[in-house]
Amino acid sequence: MFLAIDVGNTEIEYGVLDDDGICFSSRLASDRRRTADEYAVLFRDLLHIHHITEEEISGGIIASVVPPMKKIMQDAVYSFTGRRCLIVGPGVKNGLRIRLDNPAELGADQVCAAVAAIAEYRLPAIIFDMNTATTVSVISGSGDYMGGMIIPGVALGLDALCRSSSLLPQISMDRLPDKLIGANTEECMKSGVIFGTACMIDGLIDRITEKTGGDPTVILTGHVAPSVAKACRRKTVTDDQLILKGLRIIYKKNQKTQR
Repeated sequence: MFLAIDVGNTEIEYGVLDDDGICFSSRLASDRRRTADEYAVLFRDLLHIHHITEEEISGGIIASVVPPMKKIMQDAVYSFTGRRCLIVGPGVKNGLRIRLDNPAELGADQVCAAVAAIAEYRLPAIIFDMNTATTVSVISGSGDYMGGMIIPGVALGLDALCRSSSLLPQISMDRLPDKLIGANTEECMKSGVIFGTACMIDGLIDRITEKTGGDPTVILTGHVAPSVAKACRRKTVTDDQLILKGLRIIYKKNQKTQR
């Protein structure tokens, strides 16, 4: 078994994987103020909750879009397993053909999501990864990463709306809208966020398809993906573990270099 860690600006997805798939996964708040030792305690405790010992962990792999967190995560894992983690980036094989002006600009999470989509879904494909930012990745029918978009994420947009508008309250997304037209402020805000995002996705699918042709598989991932998918009119697939699946594939490609 090995560890897979996806570090975002808002959340960290942490999982234990083996040759058969994902044994378990969990989400933690991403906090740059925490030390490597603090994260080590959290990670070790999660292992123990699932009855896995440190000795059973043979290695690990990290994808991070927060540069300062790369070493913190690596040190955290090493402190309780004695294993050095691979970090998705230059020098780590991923098998992805990236058709960008500067392939190094592609985020590690987008690399992992694309690798998993190519392995598991019919191509061409469009991936919407909805976290702090909503990133859109366009994969061609031959498996090339063609490019995409970066859009303010659902939670980020909602937070900005509340902070910038004196009369709008802070709301949580624990209870999602069950109707399009809200009857009070909270319902209106939730409806606007979820249905507005769904309409954006539907529209982008149409426009991307006009440019690229084909009938793409549309994959939604991220913590709000299931809610948004229900509001979309276009057919979509929700895969909340897409990035962990990509980390698993990349880890296996680089297993000989793992120490």
